[in-house]
Amino acid sequence: MRVLRLLSRVAFICNICFLLASFIQWLPNPPEGGLVSLVIVLGYLLSIFVNVVVNCWVLFMLMGRRLRAASVPVWLLVVNFIFFILQLLLLILNRR
Repeated sequence: MRVLRLLSRVAFICNICFLLASFIQWLPNPPEGGLVSLVIVLGYLLSIFVNVVVNCWVLFMLMGRRLRAASVPVWLLVVNFIFFILQLLLLILNRR
């Protein structure tokens, strides 16, 4: 159960990087460097993968009625789910 708590926190950090990467995209002169590259990779690539894993795991825990045993804060689960929906919409809308 500790792994789910850790992955939820990692997903939250990746979701913050997703926001930063989205804001960097709108800048007229985006900064360059290793930190910006790390934010973009964490935000656009790793966050989608980690969110899929976390949300599927939470779904299985909900179906088994064992989510309380994981002791993950509810706000963290809700925020990660909202970011997951936003990322799915972004993937669908950018596909066209």
